[in-house]
Amino acid sequence: MDNLTAHLRAPREPMLLSIILVSILTIFLCIFWLFSGQVEDERAVDYTLTVPEQCKAGWKGVVLDEPTLKIPASSVVQCYCPTSGQLLGIVNPATPDGIDRAISKVKEAQVEWAKTSFAQRRRVLRSLLKFILKNQESIATAACLDSGKTRVDASFGEILVTAEKLKWTIDHGEKALAAERRPTNFLMMYKVNEVRWEPLGVVAACVSWNYPFHNLLGPIISAIFAGNGIIIKNSESTAWSSIYFNNIVQSALSACGHSPNLVQALTCWPSSAAHLTSHHDVCHLTFIGSRPVAHLVCASAAKSLTPVCVELGGKDAAIVLDDIKDIEKVASILMRGVFQSAGQNCVGIERVIALPTIYPHLIKLLKPRIRSLRVGNTLDDQEEVDVGAMITATSFPKLESLISEAVSQGAHLHIGGKQYIHPKYPKGHYFQPTLLTDVTSSMRIAQEEVFAPIFVLMKAKDINEAIQIANNTEYGLGASIFGTSSPDVEKIVKALETGMIAVNDFAAFYAVQLPFGGVKKSGYGRFAGYEGLRSLCNQKSVCRDRVPWVASTRIPESLDYPIRSADRAWGVCCGIVELGYEEGWRRRGKGLLRVLRGE
Repeated sequence: MDNLTAHLRAPREPMLLSIILVSILTIFLCIFWLFSGQVEDERAVDYTLTVPEQCKAGWKGVVLDEPTLKIPASSVVQCYCPTSGQLLGIVNPATPDGIDRAISKVKEAQVEWAKTSFAQRRRVLRSLLKFILKNQESIATAACLDSGKTRVDASFGEILVTAEKLKWTIDHGEKALAAERRPTNFLMMYKVNEVRWEPLGVVAACVSWNYPFHNLLGPIISAIFAGNGIIIKNSESTAWSSIYFNNIVQSALSACGHSPNLVQALTCWPSSAAHLTSHHDVCHLTFIGSRPVAHLVCASAAKSLTPVCVELGGKDAAIVLDDIKDIEKVASILMRGVFQSAGQNCVGIERVIALPTIYPHLIKLLKPRIRSLRVGNTLDDQEEVDVGAMITATSFPKLESLISEAVSQGAHLHIGGKQYIHPKYPKGHYFQPTLLTDVTSSMRIAQEEVFAPIFVLMKAKDINEAIQIANNTEYGLGASIFGTSSPDVEKIVKALETGMIAVNDFAAFYAVQLPFGGVKKSGYGRFAGYEGLRSLCNQKSVCRDRVPWVASTRIPESLDYPIRSADRAWGVCCGIVELGYEEGWRRRGKGLLRVLRGE
């Protein structure tokens, strides 16, 4: 009988377990169904955009006799390819009235945009990232046409870093801008404190030509994620591609249901730029460019008390210690750091400082590699190109003068040193890849930013002298250190007067969205990272009662206006200070007694 009872009960146990599992699953599905409607859709939205004719295969533009941005007796901007002198198009520059209209559009659109959630902002950035990844070819081609760089340089310097900034902002932007709790103190223990980062409104950026896609999109990404609208003044030198790049962003906003007016890019001549930089509706300004122009921009912004983040380039040094293990690997990194974008890179390596043992080995290794660099038009399928064109030929006389002057003072010119007339593209702006060794700090070429494909090699007798040479300029943007000994490397890291350092690498800090900026004459302020994103916000401090119905601020009777007794009030004040800040509880207790007694 017992066996029969057990046999009848046995099947019920797995059945009961099944019922429990089904019930739990049903409850979970109901909860998911109830709350799924409240989860905002962040998926990227597909959108398309017409590719400029100039970016299509087979395009042949008219070659200008005199490639220049300005046309005599005209205000238009003449856009052309620095590699070939081919005409890209004509852009009408903005006037002060046009700047006012653009700012008004941004201001109106920002009111609604400020109400969006982080999820909605991420959706725009995801859509933008998806478009960029699908359209790398046309974006890179536009950047190459307008700035003269190679396709490889466009991939690394335009697309990769923009994709990284988008991905970082998508993944970490909300955390960077989330309200942050701050500590309280003994007297204010009944309070809770926080800092909030809220939209400023309309922000602006004046960006340089050397990375026309990334320099345009970088400020846009941070500005709109912080809830702002933005107006971008792109360089006249890259006005043509900026129109296409701005349309990419505006189309992403439209595809996600937002006003494209939130982002406005414009081109204007310097005579009109002051109207933008001093505009009373601009709440923050980012400037990327040269120091002489920065003085004008900052003076203009001061008229409306607009805060400015200033990035002015540098004279970045790479220090190579004697104990490096793989000299060929280091040489490859140095080559990339010097010759990327034909040396037109604000964090490009402008000086290589090597210790005595490694110095001759570097020269031996670098000479054949630099001599074999091929200069030309990356969009010409018939030739392989390592180094592209420079944006303009106006700097060539100065570059040649700096090099010849250094040689007269003892430097050794191994390769290059002059303008290069390309046999196929005689109207292009090319400079020979150059190797200059035995350079000393007293030479102008070791002090002035060259922004050109010039490898400057300097010798230091030891680590201390290497540090002294590296710091012996008025700039302080970035630096690289190559070495094996951790104590030596750390000593240099601490001693260099720069805003950023890459150890055993070149500009790696930019690829991971660390705060970007320098010291000394390289500017001030930071963009990128938490610090950059927060700089585009109103930093609001909020202090409130922890439990309002339990404890809140109440003015003691002896301190309430009108004060009845100044002596008694003074005693209470002293007691409060002692209670809050004396050392030891006995002394604090005496302070409390003074408060209670009203002494």
